[in-house]
Amino acid sequence: MQDFLSFTLNLPHIFNTLPANTTYTTDLNFIALEADSKVNENDDFAQFLRNRDNESLDSLAHQVNDKISAAIDCTVCGNCCRSLVINVTASEVVLLSEHLQLTQADTKEKFIEESQQGNCYINTIPCHFLSNNKCTIYEARFTECRDFPHLHKPGFKDRLSGTLMHYGRCPIIYNVIEKMKVQLGFFEAISG
Repeated sequence: MQDFLSFTLNLPHIFNTLPANTTYTTDLNFIALEADSKVNENDDFAQFLRNRDNESLDSLAHQVNDKISAAIDCTVCGNCCRSLVINVTASEVVLLSEHLQLTQADTKEKFIEESQQGNCYINTIPCHFLSNNKCTIYEARFTECRDFPHLHKPGFKDRLSGTLMHYGRCPIIYNVIEKMKVQLGFFEAISG
């Protein structure tokens, strides 16, 4: 039995380097250790991508992300909800208040911190609304929560440094980056 949690999926051949039986790493301890040991490698990968075409990188990132995101159950992990500060817009505070059937003042008092500049964010880590690795306000969850890990958006290369900040925290990011390294021939390029 493996020391880390992972699961095998029978996916069709999407890319030449993604075999039909693909195992994705989901063990958070393993991913965190890998992140620590691959800081220089990931910096080199960012440099490797510097002169690559944005559109083709976005296309590849979206394809790889679509497959990996569909295969990894975030409710088994929930690490983003346990470890990230979540920014909240003023309109999301209103929606949250309605969803919870509370006044905006009560919602802010219980769940939201507001900076002197008027920026709002969840006032605790882990998030108040995480229970058994599931979001208790899923239908009314915040845009940042809906969009994380942001790999479906355009501008992959421009956001890469932010993405790599979460490489050791998110199994989806970890697996997408590792598959992209293979797909783009990164290891061959740095060894040759």
